[in-house]
Amino acid sequence: MDSAFVFFILILAVTFAITWWASISNKNTAQYYTAGGGITAGQNGWAIAGDYLSGASLLGIVGSISLTGFSGFFYSIGFLVAYLVILYIVAEPLRNLGKFTLADALTARFNNRSIRVAAALNTIVISTFYMITQLVAAGTIIKLLLGWNFTTSVIVIGVLMMIYTVLGGMLATTFVQILKAVLLVGGSLVLTVMVLAHFQYNPLHFFDSVQYQLGEQALLPKSATSVIDGIDNLSFNLALLLGTAGLPHILMRFFTVPNAKAARKSIVYSTFIIGGFYLMTPILGYGAVMFVGKEEIIKANPGGNLAAPLLGQHLGGDIFMAFVLAMAFVSILAVVAGLVISSSSAFAHDLYANVIRQGQATEPEQMKAARFSSIIISIISIFLALGVKDMNIAFLVALTFSIAASTNLPVIVLTIYWKKLNTTGAVSGMLGGLLITTLLLLISPNIMGPESAIFPLKNSAIISVPLGFLCAYLGTKLSRKEERERFDEIVVRVNTGIHSSKAQNH
Repeated sequence: MDSAFVFFILILAVTFAITWWASISNKNTAQYYTAGGGITAGQNGWAIAGDYLSGASLLGIVGSISLTGFSGFFYSIGFLVAYLVILYIVAEPLRNLGKFTLADALTARFNNRSIRVAAALNTIVISTFYMITQLVAAGTIIKLLLGWNFTTSVIVIGVLMMIYTVLGGMLATTFVQILKAVLLVGGSLVLTVMVLAHFQYNPLHFFDSVQYQLGEQALLPKSATSVIDGIDNLSFNLALLLGTAGLPHILMRFFTVPNAKAARKSIVYSTFIIGGFYLMTPILGYGAVMFVGKEEIIKANPGGNLAAPLLGQHLGGDIFMAFVLAMAFVSILAVVAGLVISSSSAFAHDLYANVIRQGQATEPEQMKAARFSSIIISIISIFLALGVKDMNIAFLVALTFSIAASTNLPVIVLTIYWKKLNTTGAVSGMLGGLLITTLLLLISPNIMGPESAIFPLKNSAIISVPLGFLCAYLGTKLSRKEERERFDEIVVRVNTGIHSSKAQNH
C-alpha cells in the first residue's frame, strides 16, 4: 500500500526531527528525566493524553463497541473517570513531593533505600508488562500497514523507541506524544464528522438510526450472565479507575511541569482532551457496524480491532484507511517511548544513582546509566513481545492496571494522608500488592483456564487493591519503627510545595 508507506515515512521524518532538536538540549539528568521541568500545563495536558491514548483506544474500543454494542463503551468510561482520581488525589501532592520519579516523592517522607528499590521494581515491572502489549499491537499494525512480518515489525518499533529515548529523553518523548495526541484526536474527529455527514450532522438522528438498524439492545449494556461475571466486570472497571493513578509513565509527567498548579491544570486539559476523544468512540463503533457490517469486521479480525480502519476505508478510500492505521502506529510509538523513559529513569536515578552509588554518581555517569538501561529495557521488551505473539495477551493489560492500583496507589495515598505509615508499611504495601496480584493472575482463568482456575476472576483488582492497602497497614502495625515526626512537614509540603533544606537534601 503506497499511501501507507508515505504516511509511515512522514511520521518517521517528523519524529526524528523532534528527537534531533531535543537532543541538543538534552545535556543533563534533569533534561533527560523531566525535560528540565519546563513543559507548560497545556503542552503537558496534550502529552498526558498522548501518553494515555494508545492504539488500543482507537482500535480496541471502537472494535469492542462495534461487536458488543454499548458494553464496549464501559472501557471509555473507566479510562476517563480515572483522571478525576488523579486530579483530586494524586497530581498536585505528587508534584510538590517529587523531583524525577515516584521514588523521589516517597523518599520525601521515608529516606530509605528500600523504598527506592521497591518503587523502582514496581515501575520496571508495570512498564514492561504494558510495553509488551503495545509492541505486540504495533507489530500487528505495521504488518497491516506495510505488509512486513510480525518479527520485523516488532524489532522496528523497538529500535525506534530506543532511539527516541536514548537521544531525545523526556523532551523528545513529550513532543512525540503531543504530535500523536493531535493526530489521533484530529483524525478521529474527521472520521466522526464523515460518519455524521450521512445523518445531517445530527448525533440524535445517528443514534435513532442505530436503534432502527441494529435494534434497541445495541444501545443498552449487556447484563452479566452470572454473579462471577458481574464481579469480574466491577473488578476490571475498578482496575481502570484506580490503576491509572499508579501508572509510572503517567505519574512521571507531573514532574515535567514547573509547579503543582501547572500539574493540576495539565490534568484538567488532558481530561477534556481524552473525554472528547472517548465521546467519539460510540459514533465510530456503531458507524463501523452500519457502514462496514459486523460480518466483515469479524472476518478482517475476530476481535474487531480493524473496525476503525475499515470504516475509514469505506468512507475515505484506501488513503484514509492508511491514515487511520498510521494514527494507531504513532499512538503506540508515543506510549512505548513514555514507558521506556519511566523504566530507564527508575533504574538510572533510583537504583544506580541513589542505591548502588548512594547518591555519589556524577551527571555524566547517570546519563550513561539512563541511556544504557533504555537500550537493555527495549531489547528485553522486544524479546518478550516476540515470545507472546501467539498468546491472548489481553490479560496483560488488565494485569498492568491491577498491579498499578494494588501497589503504587495505596502507598501514594497513605504517604500523603496517613500519619502512622512508616517505611516498613510502605515497602510492604508495594511488594505485597505486587506479589498478591501476580499470584492471583497465575491461578486465574487467564493462565489456568476457566475449568481449572482456583481464583475465579479474570481481573483481581477488587481483591488485590484492598489487600495492597492491608499490606501497608499490617507492615506499619507489626513493625516498631516510628516515623511520624516528618508527617507534619509532608502535609505542609503537599499543600504548599514549601519544604526545608533538610528535606530537600533527602
